[in-house]
Amino acid sequence: MTDQPDYKSTVFLPVTGFPMKAGLAQKEPAILARWEEMDLYGKLRQRRKGRERFILHDGPPYANGDIHMGHAMNKVLKDIIVRSQSLLGKDAPYVPGWDCHGLPIEWKIEEEYRKKKQNKDEVPAQEFRAQCRAYADKWVGVQKEQFKRLGVMGDWDDPYLTMKFDAEATIVSELLKFAESGQLYRGAKPVMWSPVEKTALAEAEVEYEDIVSTQIDVAFEIVEAPNAPELVGAYAVIWTTTPWTIPVNQALAYGPEVRYGVVKVDNIPELQGRRFLIARELITAFNERLDSSYKTTVLLSGEDGVYYGSQLAGAIARHPMHHLGAFFAKPRPFLPGDFVTTDAGTGLVHMAPDHGEDDFALCKAYGINPVFAVENDGKYREDWLWLGGQGSVINPKFVSKDGPICTDLREAGGLLAASDDFRHSYPHSWRSKAKIIFRCTPQWFIPMDRPISDGVIPRCAEEEAILARQGNGATLRGTALDAIENTRWVPERSINRIRSMVEGRPDWVISRQRAWGVPIALYVHRKSGEYLVDKAVNRRIIEAFQQGGADAWFGADHQALLGPDYDLANYEVVNDILDVWFDSGSTHSFVVEGRYGEGVRADLYLEGSDQHRGWFQSSLLESSGTRGRAPYDAVLTHGFALDGQGRKMSKSLGNVVDPLKVIAESGSDILRVWVASTDYFDDVRIGKEVLAGSSDAYRKLRNTFRYLLGALSDFSDEEKLPVEEMPELERYMLHRLARLDADLKAVVDKRAGSENWLEFSRYTRALFDFANSDLSAFFFDIRKDCLYCDAKSDPKRRAYRTVLDRLFHALVRYAAPIIPFTAEEVWQSRYPDPQESVHFLEWPEIDAAWLDDGLDDKWTEIRNQRDQVNEAIEPLRREKIVRSSLEADVTMGQLVPVGDVDFAEIAIVARVEMGQGDGIIVKPSDWHKCGRCWRLLPEVEEDGTLCNRCDEVLSS
Repeated sequence: MTDQPDYKSTVFLPVTGFPMKAGLAQKEPAILARWEEMDLYGKLRQRRKGRERFILHDGPPYANGDIHMGHAMNKVLKDIIVRSQSLLGKDAPYVPGWDCHGLPIEWKIEEEYRKKKQNKDEVPAQEFRAQCRAYADKWVGVQKEQFKRLGVMGDWDDPYLTMKFDAEATIVSELLKFAESGQLYRGAKPVMWSPVEKTALAEAEVEYEDIVSTQIDVAFEIVEAPNAPELVGAYAVIWTTTPWTIPVNQALAYGPEVRYGVVKVDNIPELQGRRFLIARELITAFNERLDSSYKTTVLLSGEDGVYYGSQLAGAIARHPMHHLGAFFAKPRPFLPGDFVTTDAGTGLVHMAPDHGEDDFALCKAYGINPVFAVENDGKYREDWLWLGGQGSVINPKFVSKDGPICTDLREAGGLLAASDDFRHSYPHSWRSKAKIIFRCTPQWFIPMDRPISDGVIPRCAEEEAILARQGNGATLRGTALDAIENTRWVPERSINRIRSMVEGRPDWVISRQRAWGVPIALYVHRKSGEYLVDKAVNRRIIEAFQQGGADAWFGADHQALLGPDYDLANYEVVNDILDVWFDSGSTHSFVVEGRYGEGVRADLYLEGSDQHRGWFQSSLLESSGTRGRAPYDAVLTHGFALDGQGRKMSKSLGNVVDPLKVIAESGSDILRVWVASTDYFDDVRIGKEVLAGSSDAYRKLRNTFRYLLGALSDFSDEEKLPVEEMPELERYMLHRLARLDADLKAVVDKRAGSENWLEFSRYTRALFDFANSDLSAFFFDIRKDCLYCDAKSDPKRRAYRTVLDRLFHALVRYAAPIIPFTAEEVWQSRYPDPQESVHFLEWPEIDAAWLDDGLDDKWTEIRNQRDQVNEAIEPLRREKIVRSSLEADVTMGQLVPVGDVDFAEIAIVARVEMGQGDGIIVKPSDWHKCGRCWRLLPEVEEDGTLCNRCDEVLSS
């Protein structure tokens, strides 16, 4: 055999400078810098001006520390959605924001004082607030750059900050709307209180952890019992896990239907003859809690030994510490409580209206008021008769079985049992991680069930529906519940969580006893206790905030704000700080309405599932109270980022995955692929293995783009071929593209009515699967011979490249929301215009006529048979009987009719023949290989010579 010429230079191989290796960590910052230089966001706003608007309102993170994986997941998901809406042709602005007030920031400043052994309370308030502002401003700057590095596109030059003067003025104006509509009151009620942070807390600021508490059984001697006089001298036994509330006890509660019995202890001299009243069902449990020497109990004789709770009406007991003085000597009445059960304890509950919601409500109904014995720091006030000035009540040593409370009760004969072993869930401040208490203090509340004054807020259709149901006017709870039903919740099941929370939540406590935040700017009449409602005064207050922010209140000339009609001497100036959730709940007013017009509401809120009791709810309540509707049309809830083993990330566990490190090592687009690929409606995992999977998926898609760029290197419009002149394979791929387009649009476009709206894991999976399975492993594989070896003018090659061009324009758009840096790199590789961007593009135009279900059915079967052939060839390839499928002859018992399709070309084999039976027979072909296209064909006389096609191409 003579030496054959080298035909490599005659093959039309793809040509591209687009690198296979991404190098994202190095490339992305340069792309970011280019976007900033060209003002990508601003130009996009100009190009979309006048279009249908889509507003995703950003929930404000706290400005206090580097971002974590939860931040990254949340911001990336928001960016993907905003970019996808822009791709639909909408004007989709994104205004990032920060929550700058409240304890997270104030706590950090206090930590600095504690390190220096300084007392924060000795620092002038204005100086302290200035330090808080500077701290927040610093972290806004840091987080802003970190969010930008994630590829999040937005109005970074003009974000919203709750500490900006105009924002603080709007927050106050929203508060005053509540005041003007009668939706504010000041009352003393038990609220969740942090003795460490010395302030009330909202439910959203509390987390629950398991702890071990001291449980005690305490005896109160019955001194009167008009309906059961034989009980006089017996002791009512209560059980509690909060011993520190005994010094504030004022009553006992019984269950009217509960059956009680009397027991006595026979073998303890100091208890000899003492009788104890306990629920019959709980006597055994009580007996087990007693010290070992107390074990023997005897049920007294009597009619079945039963007393019904109703017989305790009118009974009176005395406190075991009655000898200490006036407060403890007062009678402790027995009160009927529907909340008293026999699930645990003794069936009798001691009432401390200062420290429990049920306690407060029941005692209030019987004229028993709180005494405010426990101070801000959790200590009993100095003048308290028992343990005055001592505490703190959350200190385990103070409340232990050997602590002062139990010791004093034991000496007084009132302590029957005590142990430090009761394990249960207990609320903690999620900032300080310290235990909280329920503490009755004067606070400001927004009532959930008070009728809203008619005519104060504008009535929308949603509120009218409520008014039709409620003859006495709409309440905040009713308005909010109705708004929930008129909102789309994604996923749909999340409506149950928000609905149940609003149905059962107490009045909203909006006051905090702190220094950093927006003050509750009210004047309270000293005699009547009513707050002033005067629109002129309110207008002056708002103007003062616009000029000087919240600081204007603390240094104000209050007489000037009140004006000539009111004397400051008659009014108390309220200096409590607003709940930070009211701040963030008001952001829709100065971000959405403030920037886009009165009455405009957000299309979407998107946060983690914890925000059902946080931002979602506070925004809902604030808008429902001032506008009679929700501030959003839809709400998307995502889960939390866990480590690779599904554990919560913790520094102590050493399992924290830092998004900044991931970006520095792999690039933002890899992290974005992970976010988009996860089923983020539930908690998701991230770790080395998970990120490796994201990197692999990204690499395959990048290679798809690299192939497209190379295959289209010299493509021009003159080469395009009409669809009707294309081979069936190309028409099938256009059908597949149209199918993909419909699937992706169902995720992005709410108007498609899809239940998969905003489920980007479906979007990403469909896109990546199409690129891998339909294109790289099928279409590209089959047509590479056509691309490399057919004449440039050949209609089949022209058809193929026409479809590649359409695929390129579609895929680069589809991918842009997910991997914005790579999509820009791809687009600029083909269209290198420094003033243009892939992110200016709109959704690709897909002809509905491309859809052909007949082609889909036919080619599904062809692809199945192709897979069967490849599977049959594989053993020969492993044994090196054939080096590639091109060297194989295939005999098949059954072959679907393929019309104008050459199945040998589809299967990439030498030839396919029909045989007998159902099996597939593979053997090496006896044909020779073309020296240019490497196909084995009958007209090739010997290996290395040319087939007819290649000879014709080279001759032309």
